[in-house]
Amino acid sequence: MTQQITLKGNPVDVEGTLPAPGDTLPDFSLTGANLRDVALEAFAGKRKIFNIFPSMDTPTCALSVKRFNAEADALDNIALLQISADLPFAHARFCAAEGLENGTTLSMMRDKRFAKDYGVLIANGPMAGLCARAVIVADEQGTVLHSELVSEIADEPNYDDALAALKV
Repeated sequence: MTQQITLKGNPVDVEGTLPAPGDTLPDFSLTGANLRDVALEAFAGKRKIFNIFPSMDTPTCALSVKRFNAEADALDNIALLQISADLPFAHARFCAAEGLENGTTLSMMRDKRFAKDYGVLIANGPMAGLCARAVIVADEQGTVLHSELVSEIADEPNYDDALAALKV
């Protein structure tokens, strides 16, 4: 399935289907900070926030990473997954420079299927091959409680709606 979002007002196609509330999260294998593969099962038994974005080196992405990192402090039994195409080295550099300690950074450097399986693969335009901005919240069993594909890449996600899904 192809959806359309915008990048600074210009149409961009996104491939795949974003998991919707009630869906079960698709499995994945992404690259962690230690360059080891990390699968969804590593977060079994925890509630999950997927903060998916194009690159930590863009202003809006940096804001979302910092905001979700700060919000995670007040939440119990949470796995905060910060996911992009950035290399693990870039993730580590950014988090160290910003003093961010919550969450797990994951790179799709080895497995581009994640972006399509999760409905966030930018198919064309200057950011083709990267992830669109999206947030997915799931319970301990991997059932989706909330999902948002942000309609304009330059906009931040709706943090309040994402966090409210965890309070149900």
